[in-house]
Amino acid sequence: MSADFAQSETRLNLMRAFAGESQARNRYTFAAGLARRKNLYVLESVFTFTADQERAHAKVFYNLLEQVSGQNLQVDGTYPVELFPDILDHLRSAQHNEYQEWDHAGFSRTAQEEGFPEIAHIFSMIAGIEKTHGDRFGKFAELLEQDKLFVSDVQVKWMCLNCGQIIDATMAPAVCPVCKHPQGYFIRWEMAPFE
Repeated sequence: MSADFAQSETRLNLMRAFAGESQARNRYTFAAGLARRKNLYVLESVFTFTADQERAHAKVFYNLLEQVSGQNLQVDGTYPVELFPDILDHLRSAQHNEYQEWDHAGFSRTAQEEGFPEIAHIFSMIAGIEKTHGDRFGKFAELLEQDKLFVSDVQVKWMCLNCGQIIDATMAPAVCPVCKHPQGYFIRWEMAPFE
């Protein structure tokens, strides 16, 4: 037997999830700005790419609240304040926060218990995406920590995110030979979002 959605904990969890995705999107947009100021366009792109996916998640959760449209929902939550001067701190914090979202199965379980299996499934699917986000942030943090964001131990393909030029080398070029954008625009080919 399903709970009345208008009185359910699931509706509040959807609003909590909407708020969480919305604030994550803004944090990532702010971190992208810091990456840009540090001439790390590739990291700006990673944060922006993920921020856009967080916006998409927020929209999914928000649309599921249609049955209570016109109401004000009061929810409490805790959200991180991350005003770091270093981009590595932003990457590590984003990784941690994404893994926290992935690890929380409570919203899905509550929706299932209240008789909303479709919403439970959506919570579970988006949690899986958050794991991917955490892995992505972690990989870029490791490369930055090891001074390997633009250097490889073996020859790899590097792609300029501005013009698409692909270069085989152990190091991304200091300047793209085609569009003249700086090294900060290069990403390992295998990590490019659109190979």
